[in-house]
Amino acid sequence: MKTLIVGIGGMTNGGKTTLASSLQEQIPNSCIIAQDSYFKDDSEVPMDSNGFKQYDILEALHMQMMMRDVDSWRKDPESFLRQQGLETQLIEPSVDNQVFVLIVEGFLIFNYRPLDELFDKKYFMEIPYDACKRRRSLRVYTPPDPPGYFDGYVWPMYLKNREEIESDTSEFVFLDGLKPKEELLAAVCKDLCQEIQRLREKN
Repeated sequence: MKTLIVGIGGMTNGGKTTLASSLQEQIPNSCIIAQDSYFKDDSEVPMDSNGFKQYDILEALHMQMMMRDVDSWRKDPESFLRQQGLETQLIEPSVDNQVFVLIVEGFLIFNYRPLDELFDKKYFMEIPYDACKRRRSLRVYTPPDPPGYFDGYVWPMYLKNREEIESDTSEFVFLDGLKPKEELLAAVCKDLCQEIQRLREKN
């Protein structure tokens, strides 16, 4: 059995979830672990000096719980897929050269070192400030963004979090989130399929 762990990170509303979901539909033996599923209860999220909830920090997330799920997949991908109700994704799991693919998506996945070290492929979604702000304004969050939250907290934290991973940017494939989603999917799918084929042929 062979495995491939793919990270799809980047800014808020950059298109990470859409790309990850589309990849899962295209790639057999694949599943997704989404970082947004691991947010702590709102009462546990601290506030900054401006009164803004600090959702864009690792401390706002149950990262150890997320790592446990990633490790569970790594130990037995086939069982993990079945536990997630994704039996339809399984294709010839008993074949020795079959490749299982884990797609991890989230805005801080590359900032958490224990997780970052596991990725075989890294993709970083980017869109300009104006597009990001516009998309964010169209999303409904619970609780909703307070006035001034994007400029006062979200965008500055994105820049800070991106700066933290600057030393590793040579490892990333940067994706333009303004491109048609079909074009992005085709490019990433081609890249991953080549990697999967390489793993299958590897002794």
